[in-house]
Amino acid sequence: MTATNPPDTTSDVLGSLTAEEIVLAREVLVDAALVTTSTRFVYVGLEEPDKADVLAHAKGDAPAPERHVRVMLLDLATGAATDNVVSLPQRSVTSSAPVDQEVGQLPILDEEFGIVAEFLASDPQWAEALRKRGVDPAKTVSVPLSAGTYDNPNEKGRRIIRSFAFVQDHEKDLPWAHPVDGLCAYVDTINREIVDIIDYRLFEVPTESANFDTPEVAGAPLAGLKPIEITQPQGPSFTVTGEHIDWTNWSLDISFDAREGLVLRNLEYQGRSVLYRASINEMVVPYGDPSPNRYWQNYFDTGEYVYGRYANSLRLGCDCLGEIHYFDAVLADEQGSPRTITNAICMHEEDYGTLWKHTDIFTGTSEVRRQRRLVISFFTTVGNYDYGFYWYLYLDGTIELEAKLTGMAFTAAYPEEGSDYQSLVAPGLGLPYHQHLFSARLDMMVDGIANGVEEVDAVSVPMGEGNPWGNAFTARRTRITRESEGVRRANAESGRTWHVVNTEKTGRMGHHPSYALHAQQNPTLLADPASSIATRAAFTTNQVWVSRYDVHERYAAGDFVNQSSGVSGLPAYLSADRDVDGQDIVLWHTFGITHFPRTEDWPIMPTDYAGFTLKPYNFNDRCPVMNIPPTSASHCHGHGNG
Repeated sequence: MTATNPPDTTSDVLGSLTAEEIVLAREVLVDAALVTTSTRFVYVGLEEPDKADVLAHAKGDAPAPERHVRVMLLDLATGAATDNVVSLPQRSVTSSAPVDQEVGQLPILDEEFGIVAEFLASDPQWAEALRKRGVDPAKTVSVPLSAGTYDNPNEKGRRIIRSFAFVQDHEKDLPWAHPVDGLCAYVDTINREIVDIIDYRLFEVPTESANFDTPEVAGAPLAGLKPIEITQPQGPSFTVTGEHIDWTNWSLDISFDAREGLVLRNLEYQGRSVLYRASINEMVVPYGDPSPNRYWQNYFDTGEYVYGRYANSLRLGCDCLGEIHYFDAVLADEQGSPRTITNAICMHEEDYGTLWKHTDIFTGTSEVRRQRRLVISFFTTVGNYDYGFYWYLYLDGTIELEAKLTGMAFTAAYPEEGSDYQSLVAPGLGLPYHQHLFSARLDMMVDGIANGVEEVDAVSVPMGEGNPWGNAFTARRTRITRESEGVRRANAESGRTWHVVNTEKTGRMGHHPSYALHAQQNPTLLADPASSIATRAAFTTNQVWVSRYDVHERYAAGDFVNQSSGVSGLPAYLSADRDVDGQDIVLWHTFGITHFPRTEDWPIMPTDYAGFTLKPYNFNDRCPVMNIPPTSASHCHGHGNG
């Protein structure tokens, strides 16, 4: 294992915030009388400067942009919320604006989860509803959840969390197995009061254990598995300086944000720019059960929960194998003080099979080269689900993002009459149907700033003149010129891809260098277009959105997602109908899975996968990996009869 390097952001205007910068930002806000004893820090992150200013500085044409910190503050006593920007060099607040609750609320605090749990534990209405079901209130835990936005008149202007109850038989018992269904509390976390209790049906509480970490549930350990050891006796092929990474043909920077988690920046392949910035900027888990106590279940794990702050501390041999380099993440806690998540980011190399191979029938030439990839990843746990985000860089210039989904699926009591919206996985226990939909924000810079997008379809050519035998097919290219044309859907039948093209440069064969986005062919949002979630998560209704770069357009569902009205986000960004041909563009890609759970997903869900690929297309003048050296003979052997 390579030792962890402390972040060095002194020369990097886009680097992760340091502990010292977080402390300074807090001091500035305190001095400005914006912090009281009841004020909590909901989000603290870098307020990124405009790309043009950063690139001008990189060329030596301008000074380094100042470091600014964005801080979202919530007063738990009054509900007052402000969005603030602090200049670190000037030690001053450059802007402070109240958050418009008609647009949305600030993300949910961990402290609010505690408020809801403590409040419900002492509420007589809630206790009576539990006892009516034969449940001892003292043996339950509350699961506070984001509320969404619905036409409930008594919720207007309030900060709402909805809560289910689960039975926990003992302190090591996983309560997800024992949902107290047909019941839900709507809690105002500022006024500490129940707005409503939905009590529409009595269900038996499922009793089967979900304690997968016990032999009684998991069974005896599987015998016969021999250890796999991955070694690199000469060390890894990458070098790390602070947050800068060099690996074979690649160079890039990384950083970590409390909201987005891992961010990749300044990606260059063979010294040529590909991506300015890449991140998973939003994700939502919409559920499909319309029951009176469940219809509102739609969780934005990024915008409502700020999932970067739940990053796991990774362990060698368990989360990561091989010659590992770890990066710590420094974030602010809810009091505005720095805290460190050790080993939040894991980086290592992986063998990935055959890179290229040919045995020639005429010359007798027989050559093979091994592919490998650089893996940069982190894992975060949001309630019952665990998500891993793995960025892969390949020797041949390919970029891939793989989201790994595991953990425990959300549970419900399965109705005796059956359900069209759940899977029965254990006696009396159902797993509601749901989706996991992610938004990747890909701030493209393919060989420079002047980029355009071509949508490429494989199409058949009708039999006739020029195609008398009917065997012809071709590629149809459609240029996207304005944002009004930039809302696109995948098409498996045509193998649709999107090529981000440099409009000013050409290679030796006259082609414009590009990178092609290959999307997975999975459903977009399945909720009705008139639904609340379709409005709030409009980014999920199409796979690709093409926008003109704007430094303020960071999140696909808008800045304030919790209880949002849906007026912000991608549709609002693209309503300007800006020119996107030969411009500085951002590609927003929606991807994910639709989960109809199976019995194999209970009680612990084997990892499922979703993602996308960016591949160079005419970016290089010829195969860029002919010079990869062959694997040494000492590594080419095996067991067998030979």
